[in-house]
Amino acid sequence: MRIFAGMAGLALAGMLAVASMAGAAQAQTERYYDPVTRSWQTYRITPEAAGKIVREKYKRTEVRYRTDRKPGSIVVDTGDRYLYYVLPGGRAVRYGIGVGREGFSWAGTEKVTRKAKWPGWTPPKEMIVRERKNGRNLPSYMPGGPKNPMGARALYLGHTEYRIHGTNEDWSIGRAVSSGCIRMLNEDVEDLYNRVTIGAQVTVL
Repeated sequence: MRIFAGMAGLALAGMLAVASMAGAAQAQTERYYDPVTRSWQTYRITPEAAGKIVREKYKRTEVRYRTDRKPGSIVVDTGDRYLYYVLPGGRAVRYGIGVGREGFSWAGTEKVTRKAKWPGWTPPKEMIVRERKNGRNLPSYMPGGPKNPMGARALYLGHTEYRIHGTNEDWSIGRAVSSGCIRMLNEDVEDLYNRVTIGAQVTVL
């Protein structure tokens, strides 16, 4: 009951929740302002519930979109956490994304050089060393599948180690948590995969 009361208070106050996620297997801590008690309250929400919220907030949508990019190209707005697939006539398909965390963000223009279904994952050596220092041992290679962090599809960007790929951590969409790759919901990256052609331009802002 406290969760629902808090959400109602949030809506009445017209304020946004502030969240922090410790990991996919843990509950998420949300804070909201309760106008009744005039204080900030805290509740916990499961990753599954967070994923449902993400799907509503970042629902795939066709929108009006002004750009000088050609139809068939991709524009990634890391600040607003949206990826746009440019359509003719000043339109675009808009998808919610997760982006690189502090120190791992980047910007530039690349091309899609490869597409893969259920791609395998080879963590960069630097990531393996970095995560080992944090007490997490990464495999040298993980075959594709539902548990693979690369998700259902991947678009490879130029000769970089960055990808636009799916994720099984739905809660991470809308957040800056990756090592520089652009994350999408699996159903969204499958949709984008079917639209994009090899050689398509990708602009990351």
